[in-house]
Amino acid sequence: MTLHRMAWRNLWRNPRRSLVTTAAMTLALWVMVLYSGMIEGYWRGMEAGIVDFEVGDVQVHAPRYVDNPSIHAKIPDPGAVLARLDAEGLPATARLLAGGLAAAGDQSAGVSLRGIDVARDARVLRIDTAIASGAWLDPADPGGVVVGARLAHALSLSLGSQLVLVSQAADGSLANDLYHVRGVLKIVADATDRTAVFMTEGAFRTLMVVPTGAHELIVRRPSGRSLDTVAAQVKSAAAGLSVRTWKQLMPTVAGMLEQTRSMVFIIFFVVYVAVAILVLNTMLMAVFERIRELGVWKALGASPMLVLGLILLECALQTAVAVVVGLTAALPVMVYLSRVGIDVGALGGMAVMGHAMPPIWYGVYSASSVTGPVIMLVTMVLLGVSVPAVKAALIQPVSAMRHV
Repeated sequence: MTLHRMAWRNLWRNPRRSLVTTAAMTLALWVMVLYSGMIEGYWRGMEAGIVDFEVGDVQVHAPRYVDNPSIHAKIPDPGAVLARLDAEGLPATARLLAGGLAAAGDQSAGVSLRGIDVARDARVLRIDTAIASGAWLDPADPGGVVVGARLAHALSLSLGSQLVLVSQAADGSLANDLYHVRGVLKIVADATDRTAVFMTEGAFRTLMVVPTGAHELIVRRPSGRSLDTVAAQVKSAAAGLSVRTWKQLMPTVAGMLEQTRSMVFIIFFVVYVAVAILVLNTMLMAVFERIRELGVWKALGASPMLVLGLILLECALQTAVAVVVGLTAALPVMVYLSRVGIDVGALGGMAVMGHAMPPIWYGVYSASSVTGPVIMLVTMVLLGVSVPAVKAALIQPVSAMRHV
């Protein structure tokens, strides 16, 4: 009888115990494969929610602007920098920024004014797709503005509502004008939702008396390039200016998102330690039940390595069955989660540090989403079975014959 046939036969001496152990490994693998893909989807969804709509991957400002924003701290020649970024294949857009006061009826609120190049901005960011009602900015309608969702609620704004904007212009004069609401955004990010008023670049320059320059350049990372690589390219194209990645601009959010990935390994460890303890207990029982049999086998010439191999092979067969069944059961669920996802919008939505996650939470599954849980399962099972396997290999035939 071959070692494989002997190991398989031994597994079914106690079918209930073998099935329970295999089922535990199968369930653990099934859960961990699906969980790892959902965490990766969560991470990517949150990152996309941050960089796609407002922040971008890399931002360029005048020196010290981030620490002390001022309407006078401008990038003097944004067109030249944008041309160099275009030559590097890096999508980028310029924005004008200022603070002010918005009033509608007898209500008012502090706002952040954002002047944008409508055509270029649409090639870089997706804020123009986040319209809940109305339409996005149109250069042909300089008197139309788009406001954040919570700002619209606070000022009781609807499509066509009149909005008075007041601020201090760059030349020290009083900046004030009357605008109408063209559109209201969906929930995007807390700062945008509560304070943002988007207007065309021309309307901003006229209101704030800013004929040249820009306060911010937003750069996107092309597919296939790392964030660090893009940041280095931007620094080269924007020499003398402040260049920061979104992770540097938002270290708390970036750190929290990185921690979600670390949580995967912690959960893996906890679940698989429980599986390893179950395997340890199961195989110890199997060895104790067969001490006399193993002693006779060794007395007939079986080497310690052969006994060790038998015990390891028994556990390997259970693990192999668990991997095949677990991955087969996970496959249709992975397809569903990656294509349909979970509608967190219907559950009230999800947000991290004021940044909303896309309403559909998709799982992201790759080779690492499968191989990682499988490798960790095999490793923990191997650690769990090592003690009973070594114990079986060290059994002395004489003492085994006397075992009761």
